[in-house]
Amino acid sequence: MESVEYCKLEIFIPETHLKVLQETLQVVDAGNIGQYDSCMAYSPVIGCWRPLEGSAPYLGRIGEISAEPELKVEVICLRARVDETVEAVKRIHPYEEPVINVLPLWRTSF
Repeated sequence: MESVEYCKLEIFIPETHLKVLQETLQVVDAGNIGQYDSCMAYSPVIGCWRPLEGSAPYLGRIGEISAEPELKVEVICLRARVDETVEAVKRIHPYEEPVINVLPLWRTSF
């Protein structure tokens, strides 16, 4: 099995925070593909959750199911920098428990 050099991050975030996320990803050098930087894709989704007792939700009320529009942001980063990238995203993310999925990329087109 070949070693994994790149990962893809899937980040779910309110649209209001897209610009600060883009800036943060540039600082940690995520989204570089060949001779391009700041590469990412995003699409609208509806996120659902129910804040439990003791939580401090950015949106929604304790004990009630919420459904709100969000963006699913997809970006590439070097595996060697994935921890740094995830921590940087967490620092600017408004959610108490942000959803940030890290997927290893076994093959890429670049």
